[in-house]
Amino acid sequence: MSDLILQVGVKILLENSEGKFLLLHRSAEKYQNIQGRWDMVGGRIDAGIGLMENLQREVSEETGLTIVGTPKLIAAQDILRKAGYHVVRLSYLGKAEGEIKLDTTENDEYKWYSKEELEILEDMDVYLKELIDSKKFFE
Repeated sequence: MSDLILQVGVKILLENSEGKFLLLHRSAEKYQNIQGRWDMVGGRIDAGIGLMENLQREVSEETGLTIVGTPKLIAAQDILRKAGYHVVRLSYLGKAEGEIKLDTTENDEYKWYSKEELEILEDMDVYLKELIDSKKFFE
């Protein structure tokens, strides 16, 4: 038996009506030791609450946007970057609407990127980069 703490995270690559994708720039103050500051919206789930409800909560808290329709599950990844923790990250692709109201306690900037811009973006979360490079979001 292991002393690892298992957590589940949900992330979503949100697409707007113009076909651009939202990334958030993680705050250096809150995330001091993270490499790759651009990442998708999302976070850890609250146990006992469904994945989609958790995903919409994260989207609402971080951006003020609303998920439209049913997001598509793209990948499940093992996140093993912090000693003692094993996070299973479920990544989705979905549509969003509304006006962004950025929660600046976690992220200090946001930007909508074209598919081509995502493919060459520097300073991206390593797990997101893996999915972008594999073209999983764009199949």
